[in-house]
Amino acid sequence: MRRNVQRGTGGELPSPAPETHTGGRRDGFRAGELVLFALVTLAVMALCVCVGSVSLPLKTTLTVIWNAVWRLPMPDGVSVPIILSVRLPRVLCVALTGAALSICGGAMQGLLKNPLADGSTLGVASGASLGAVIAIAFGITLPALPFAGTMILAIAFAFLSLLIILSLAYKIDYSMSTNTIILIGVIYSMFVSSILALIISFASDRVRQITFWTMGSLLGATLQNALVLLAALVVFGGLILRYSRELNAFAVSEDNARNIGVPVRRVKLFLLIAVSALIGVCVSIGGTIGFVGLVTPHMVRMIVGPDHKRLLPASLFGGAVFLMLADLVARILLNPVELPIGVVTSFVGAFLFVVIFYRYRRARA
Repeated sequence: MRRNVQRGTGGELPSPAPETHTGGRRDGFRAGELVLFALVTLAVMALCVCVGSVSLPLKTTLTVIWNAVWRLPMPDGVSVPIILSVRLPRVLCVALTGAALSICGGAMQGLLKNPLADGSTLGVASGASLGAVIAIAFGITLPALPFAGTMILAIAFAFLSLLIILSLAYKIDYSMSTNTIILIGVIYSMFVSSILALIISFASDRVRQITFWTMGSLLGATLQNALVLLAALVVFGGLILRYSRELNAFAVSEDNARNIGVPVRRVKLFLLIAVSALIGVCVSIGGTIGFVGLVTPHMVRMIVGPDHKRLLPASLFGGAVFLMLADLVARILLNPVELPIGVVTSFVGAFLFVVIFYRYRRARA
């Protein structure tokens, strides 16, 4: 079957496959695919927990996790605190962050009809980073939850950024076209970058901490962080999945979506809010991690196709696997020195994106 290519802003994106009906069943993410993606994700998760500065046997790792879940007696040795207090919380946070950033990227690429879009296209990630940097620079915390100050400011600035960007887009263009939103998002990101540089220049005693955080790192992540990420992913990721069918229509054109009865402005607003909230939570915990939401949906699209009913669930697993492997490389490449995870994703993501973009251009020629 010949695959059509839709022209989008800034590039080309394959149009979503039409919904088919086979025996009254809607085409979507199949049970076999779900099991396969889940098994691969769990296998990579086990690998990342086992491998590190101190390598642990797989059997010991699984035994410790199993006993912790069912509150059974723990085996003796140093492996228990390493697994339960350090590696497992970190790997869980990395997986959930990758899943969240990836589904945001897949949603934004469909919503804006732009293969270069990801969750940070609107400038919301920059706004969330500004809030978190302000919290770090001025030491804003809450006594009960030390990380809550950074998280609250990151989420608040993410929503404030969204409000500013959408308000400007509405004033300039009543229809709030994707071109206008993207342009304002780029300008807003540049504006926020200048403010970040100004804050860093005055926060000399925290420059190292802020710089490392802006490159992305989940060092010191806790189970509390993982629970917050999981809750955000369930609520806002579920909202994004709820609009998979509408995203298929958006990927063709907004006029097409409007003609088949999609409330375009309401759906666009809900999706933008969901993406902003997820990015705010991820940035507040892991810092700025680039290229996950940009590259992973493209790689997953090559496997499951462009239908968002299959693409978005697959992006959850693909993003988790990609970021876990990137974090593993960051931990062991220059051991005992640990690289920021954002450095690894930028190197790998830039290379993969060039390959993907080249393949798209060659397929279109």
